[in-house]
Amino acid sequence: MKDASLFAQQFTALHTVRTKAPLFLGILFTATIYAAVCNLYVAEDSVLYVSTYTITLLGKYLCYALLALSVDIVWGYCGILSLGHGAFFALGGYAMGMYLMRQIGDRGVYGNPDLPDFMVFLNWQELPWYWSGFDQFWFAALMVVLVPAVLAFVFGWLAFRSRVAGVYLAIMTQALTYALMLAFFRNEMGFGGNNGLTDFKDLLGYNLLSDNTRVSLFVISAIVLALAYVCSQLIMGSKFGRVIVGIRDAEDRLRFLGYRTDYYKVALFVYSALLAGIAGALYVPQVGIINPGEYSPLNSIEIVIWVAIGGRGTLYGAVIGALLVNYAKTKFTAILPEVWLFALGALFVAVTIFLPNGIVGLFKRTSLNDGHDLGEQP
Repeated sequence: MKDASLFAQQFTALHTVRTKAPLFLGILFTATIYAAVCNLYVAEDSVLYVSTYTITLLGKYLCYALLALSVDIVWGYCGILSLGHGAFFALGGYAMGMYLMRQIGDRGVYGNPDLPDFMVFLNWQELPWYWSGFDQFWFAALMVVLVPAVLAFVFGWLAFRSRVAGVYLAIMTQALTYALMLAFFRNEMGFGGNNGLTDFKDLLGYNLLSDNTRVSLFVISAIVLALAYVCSQLIMGSKFGRVIVGIRDAEDRLRFLGYRTDYYKVALFVYSALLAGIAGALYVPQVGIINPGEYSPLNSIEIVIWVAIGGRGTLYGAVIGALLVNYAKTKFTAILPEVWLFALGALFVAVTIFLPNGIVGLFKRTSLNDGHDLGEQP
């Protein structure tokens, strides 16, 4: 019976991926291939040409989509409202930024082969110990996932074992990212202070300003988003995912049945932070800068708005919300910069009142009864 139950759980997970993933992946890869081909192989005077600026912008949107997906994992499926995921995003970004700074070498303004320009400017005499190893890509990639995951584990272990939940947990996550923002603003921390890390030259020997590198980063961002989506669907379609949804809906009952709900919440929180860190690492080489502003609590709140507008507890809804809001932000901040924030706030209020399941909720009412979208709440 136990084997039959395990088989049924695995079958359900695979069925979820087979029914939800193909359409999402098909649209994602079609748009990615189209944009890449139209940038590299279409003449600039053609109406089909996609500029390198647009490619960079789309790559940034995909990083935001991955970040939104990481928040949906914990908020939509487990009910953990995190207002501090910008911290994990920024930590991943700083880890990648440190590697990119080490690659500059003597090509900086001051020509110092060992110290970044901001350290020379501040009269640092030697590289801090925590910068050691960041001249190697494998080490930087390890730190991209390890640092956010460790912070999420420590924070989650302390918070969830103490049964902190609801608004109190949200405030704690916001305090975490605010504390990190204040720390990274300090010049003596060795992370560039207010200016952060910038003036990157190349990645793995490839010029970051070249069209080929920009397109490659854009394609890699799409692939990572696709893998994260599929992995998340598998997790949420498994027994682990059902327990997570049960924790969201009736944690006391699960605890009475013998489940260590704090273990499940910590594991999910760490996985979510890992995705956010990867998103930050992909974001930095494409935008060319990382500074303490990424830790701002306002950024973390905005991520939650993306997920709410798209539709939490669906994964693809979070992706849709991130893409739509950031596209609108790009357009309207250029047209009506004074009123954009008011428009975003009004949109969030309207969605909360009239579309509690977000934009995708308009198209998912029938699916709420088929048992596939475990994360959605009718």
